[in-house]
Amino acid sequence: MTDPPDVTFADVEAAALNLEGVIRELPLAGANWLEQRVHGQVRLVTENLQRAGSFKIRGAYNRISRLSDEERARGVVAASAGNHAQGVAVAAQLLGVKATVFMPEGATIPKVQATLGYGADVRFFGNSIDQALEAATEFSRETGAVLIHPFDHVDVIAGQGTLGLEIMQKLPDVRTVVVCTGGGGLLAGVALAVKSMDPTVRVVGVQAEAAAAYPASLAAGEPIRLSSMATMADGIAVGRPGDVPFAIVQEYVDEITTVSEDEISRAVLLLLERAKLVVEPAGAAAAAAVLARPQDFEPPVAVVISGGNVDSLVLLRIIRHGLAAAGRYLTLVVRMPDKPGSLARLLNDIQAMHANVVDIEHNRVDAGLQVDEVDIVVHVETRGREHCESLLASLTSAGYQTISHGFTASP
Repeated sequence: MTDPPDVTFADVEAAALNLEGVIRELPLAGANWLEQRVHGQVRLVTENLQRAGSFKIRGAYNRISRLSDEERARGVVAASAGNHAQGVAVAAQLLGVKATVFMPEGATIPKVQATLGYGADVRFFGNSIDQALEAATEFSRETGAVLIHPFDHVDVIAGQGTLGLEIMQKLPDVRTVVVCTGGGGLLAGVALAVKSMDPTVRVVGVQAEAAAAYPASLAAGEPIRLSSMATMADGIAVGRPGDVPFAIVQEYVDEITTVSEDEISRAVLLLLERAKLVVEPAGAAAAAAVLARPQDFEPPVAVVISGGNVDSLVLLRIIRHGLAAAGRYLTLVVRMPDKPGSLARLLNDIQAMHANVVDIEHNRVDAGLQVDEVDIVVHVETRGREHCESLLASLTSAGYQTISHGFTASP
């Protein structure tokens, strides 16, 4: 494998000039609910409010704007689960370039509609970003359209690195910068910019546990492809790190950590409830890491919230999952006599413990049931795990036979 091309701090500075007037100037947001855990200053870098809903416009615009007139005339092609698609579509529209975008079959409807709305031609292929990227690469070979890679290009990484410049300008005493990562373009660019300005700042990359290609790749000393991925954070579900960002991550990033699906969903929920920010799962990964392990991050901490493009129905499921992960959504299966008044008594006893019943189901066909018994499945909202335990103890003491219970995400 040939050595990947270098990205320099001068490239990032040039990209910042190139992006003037294109990207939104966004203030850092406070996060008292995280500061209480970290015991120090925490600031949210709200790229979910950026133009097209994520940081991707930075790299996409920088890349397309540097094409020659002849290259622009051939058009551009990209592959994305949504955010890069929208970034490319907006950049191409601003620059008067035809854009074709390949998206996985499962791409969320709002991301597809937004990409179409920005004027791009959307095509569907495969079930992952990697498969869509293969189709986009083949389309580039067949048509001559210039491939705008989501992360594996000098100009894209330099564009993403402008976010690192902004973090250092807005929070000059920052000690830790936490960045979600898939292929590594954002992490590489931010790390390069931050470390070039202050080598003592710690940069931490965060991946979804079930789609974490970087830990094994860094251990092997080269990009390694994952055999499978399964995560709600589709925006960072990338099976193989890019060659260009991988070299930068090796040199500049201090640590790669992972977060579970429960941790991601809980972060999405708290960002919505406490920060009033709509954030997609991939965009919440960095916040999830700080929320789960606050002692690992020296303040002041800058937490990158990378994107907010999420389908409303998906968000509903994630919120339920987050409530369950926080111990605020409990499912009970209670076996009772199948006679009038049984359900009313159970609901009254649950209400007496100030828990909110969301849904109820009856099961009368289980082989373990007697002919005069019923399993009542009750989905309950609570104030947290201690409240759940108190509710369970109260029901047991009242003589109810609880067959099972758990913190489940959806009724």
